[in-house]
Amino acid sequence: MNKLTISIFGNQIFQEIINKLDLFSKYKIISCESSDFFIKNKEKGDHLIIFFLTEDNEKDYNKIIKTNYPTILIKRIFKKSIKFSGELVEQLNMPFSIIDLNSKIVSLLARYKFKKSSLINLHDYIIDKNERKIKKNKLELQLTEKEINFLILFSQTNKPLSRGFILEKVWNYSTETDTHTVETHIHRLRKKILDKFKDNNFIKNNDEGYYI
Repeated sequence: MNKLTISIFGNQIFQEIINKLDLFSKYKIISCESSDFFIKNKEKGDHLIIFFLTEDNEKDYNKIIKTNYPTILIKRIFKKSIKFSGELVEQLNMPFSIIDLNSKIVSLLARYKFKKSSLINLHDYIIDKNERKIKKNKLELQLTEKEINFLILFSQTNKPLSRGFILEKVWNYSTETDTHTVETHIHRLRKKILDKFKDNNFIKNNDEGYYI
């Protein structure tokens, strides 16, 4: 199992210090000179960023925050142009203790793992089970609980799903129930996807059933 990588920006001496501490021995700790270097050279796997904010690296921070990796922002200064808040952003003011830093890392990683476990790749889309959203590039669409369950079902197979199978798994209806529930929901979902993502081929169907 690969170690989680902690990338430190803006303080190479700090990277050298914590590399020597047993408390952080389970992590791979590296120093990054810039956001462009990190984005271009980062290895596959999970990353956590410790960013020492200075007057000279605001642009780097603004790029890093867009990578959506869990980030601990360490600062002496405050500027309104910086996005401090975020679901996967924690803050520490200097001076700080190593114990406080470790607590932030543990808390942040727990939230990151929970969020990561909720994401499902579905072709060009990402399904977020917790937020009940479907996302593509920078666009996202809020969905209902049934629509999310519907898409999760499609993500589990490449085969067409029959109307009866969908009724049973998503709505707990008998396959013999005479209802247009599936057709109605597919029509609504197709329209939502078309309006938001301009995708007119999201849910297809043939004689065997529906598929994505």
